[in-house]
Amino acid sequence: MLRLTELKLPLGHAESALREAILRRLGIPEHELIRFDIHRRGYDARKRGHIALVYTVDVELTREEAVRKRLAGDKHVAVTPDMAYKFVARAPEGLPTRPVVIGAGPCGLLASLVLAQMGFKPVMLERGKTVRERTKDTWGLWRQGKLNPESNVQFGEGGAGTFSDGKLYSQIKDPHHHGRKVLEEFVKAGAPEEILYVSKPHIGTFKLVSMVEHMRETITALGGEIRFQSKVTDLDIIDRQVRGVVLENGERIATEHVILALGHSARDTFEMLHRRGVFMEPKPFSVGLRIEHPQSIIDRCRFGAQAGDALLGAADYKLVHHASNGRSAYSFCMCPGGTVVAATSEEGRVVTNGMSQYSRNERNANAAIVVGITPADFPGDAQTNPLAGVDFQRRWEAAAFEVGGRSYAAPAQKVGDFLAGRPSTGPGTVIPSYTPGVHWTDLSTCLPDYVIATIREAIPAFDKQIRGFAMDDAVLTGVETRTSSPLRITRGDDRQSRNTRGLYPAGEGAGYAGGILSAAVDGIQVAEAVALSLVGKAA
Repeated sequence: MLRLTELKLPLGHAESALREAILRRLGIPEHELIRFDIHRRGYDARKRGHIALVYTVDVELTREEAVRKRLAGDKHVAVTPDMAYKFVARAPEGLPTRPVVIGAGPCGLLASLVLAQMGFKPVMLERGKTVRERTKDTWGLWRQGKLNPESNVQFGEGGAGTFSDGKLYSQIKDPHHHGRKVLEEFVKAGAPEEILYVSKPHIGTFKLVSMVEHMRETITALGGEIRFQSKVTDLDIIDRQVRGVVLENGERIATEHVILALGHSARDTFEMLHRRGVFMEPKPFSVGLRIEHPQSIIDRCRFGAQAGDALLGAADYKLVHHASNGRSAYSFCMCPGGTVVAATSEEGRVVTNGMSQYSRNERNANAAIVVGITPADFPGDAQTNPLAGVDFQRRWEAAAFEVGGRSYAAPAQKVGDFLAGRPSTGPGTVIPSYTPGVHWTDLSTCLPDYVIATIREAIPAFDKQIRGFAMDDAVLTGVETRTSSPLRITRGDDRQSRNTRGLYPAGEGAGYAGGILSAAVDGIQVAEAVALSLVGKAA
């Protein structure tokens, strides 16, 4: 087949228009086009009010070779790549131990699934509860202010991505099309088929819950074992080789292959790994505030008169500002038609995040406006303490808890007041979506001065791109600190820990991913490394 890119058609085009565009691009009569499949559909909104749909299609022709030669100089016509997933190994008989996967987020789920599909019968250990049980616990925090430190937005089946916008796109390099494997498995598990071709696929929390359950059933049907409320509290390491994992109840599971798919909030596990001498190092991440606007403002600014079109859906944005103090602020995890949610996993701390359902039909748009920080900003000596970034996060999460009234309510401030440097006393026209509620105050004490200064400079700059972004009644809620892991559990080319054989750091918590898709892709790649190691040992 041939792949055609950059086929542009007007929004609302006739059903036959795409076929006609393919024929024109290829310069062929209709009878030579056997069939076509849409590989990608996006949109070009650079000219507001004149939005174009942009297609990438794969076509099957009667005279493919002749057409390919005739259009050899056309950069928008190429041979369709083979994106079918190919397993790197099959499990041999008689392996003495099974691989262990710690964590049931996107990374751990895909690592376990691929290992199970290759016949290795992994054991997946999750400190939290099943996805429906953790959903109840999470709602307990959101509705009643009751936190379960082991079952919340961060911990439990499905990982932190379960309570998010469910975005399934990434800018990672993916030469082997592992991302396609992820999306196909999600569709098998119940995701809408459109995620295979829309340019910015997303799922939303409610759909993710049933998908995660389906993937769990697939893993166990293939011989894998999944244990919930099974917190790993120690590693058995002999001569820098993993020999087993130890659970909180004292049980030891023998294994020589452990995938660490921890997620970015497993702070106690990070501490255990540090005590065990596993090499890790601090890394940059970002902190900031959530901002909420009426979704209608974002839609009008991005789409003009075409706002509300079903194919376009709720508009998003991506913004960056390089401030005069040398720092940069940017939008992160933008959630169209969503809500701001409580995302703490530790008592006495407030953390925010954003979430959308598949419909993206809530009143407000929200995004984090965050500022990049480096280990040089961490307290103490980050060179000798790889956990210094965790200390940094905890300090500001605790500050937000105090300013918010010590009840898991989040400190909030209207944008007009924030820019003017005065506390807010109540909402304006934009009603904050955060539950269990907000406490109107001054956010300037919830983050470092340089972060506050950078955001104050960035918001008016963003208003030049999206009119209304700096509206007085827009709402800021604090704090956003869990943008990515504050450390990296460094690994080598074989994806094993730099100094501990048999230990495979993976995903967001290890510092090698950021988001559902990239974490899942990393899980597949690490699973492949484990499979090849197991086959090599068996040989």
